[in-house]
Amino acid sequence: MKTAVIVFPGSNCDRDAEVALRQASGSDPAMVWHKDGTIPDGTDLVMVPGGFSYGDYLRCGAMAANSPVISQLHAHAERGGYILGVCNGFQILCETGLLPGALMRNTSLDFVCKPQTLKIESANTAFTSAYDGVAEISIPIAHHDGNYVADDATLDKLENEGRVAFRYVGNPNGSARDIAGVISENGRVLGMMPHPERAIGGHEGGTDGIALFESLMTAA
Repeated sequence: MKTAVIVFPGSNCDRDAEVALRQASGSDPAMVWHKDGTIPDGTDLVMVPGGFSYGDYLRCGAMAANSPVISQLHAHAERGGYILGVCNGFQILCETGLLPGALMRNTSLDFVCKPQTLKIESANTAFTSAYDGVAEISIPIAHHDGNYVADDATLDKLENEGRVAFRYVGNPNGSARDIAGVISENGRVLGMMPHPERAIGGHEGGTDGIALFESLMTAA
């Protein structure tokens, strides 16, 4: 499987993403600087990592959504490639229109950083198939603007089409309907606030993120 990580000024989870993808795929992902504007031919999965792209000026992800590489990201999505956006990456995917909704300031107005229990809403997706039979997992969160919002019609559509991938157990940020991650209409783009790349074993503790990457390897 051929993978890539998009790196913006202010990204700080790009190395975590690189390590997780290398462990899952057995090969080094391409690290794509946002101004290069070129995702390598034949790439199966592009990961948009967490961090504070452009210092979170304007809105989180708003400036990154206008970077040169974004046209390539849209082209990758249009040809059926997989995209995983985590934390700031989720914010960027919403700002680009690749996913619906927006991420707003946590209702507590506080930065939250802790292990977070998630409910697996469906194991029938390219991102969650390896969680089949698993009800709940623990994945770290670390965000200040993770409150997922959308209008009722959009939320109903996500629910009816089975596009809610994860829900919070004990909502840490006020997200509508406890939503922690959503999937695109074609099932190939996932945005989520929790950090699965920080739960792959080793010093950070926990391994519940591994199955997400295993799911993608199987799907691709």
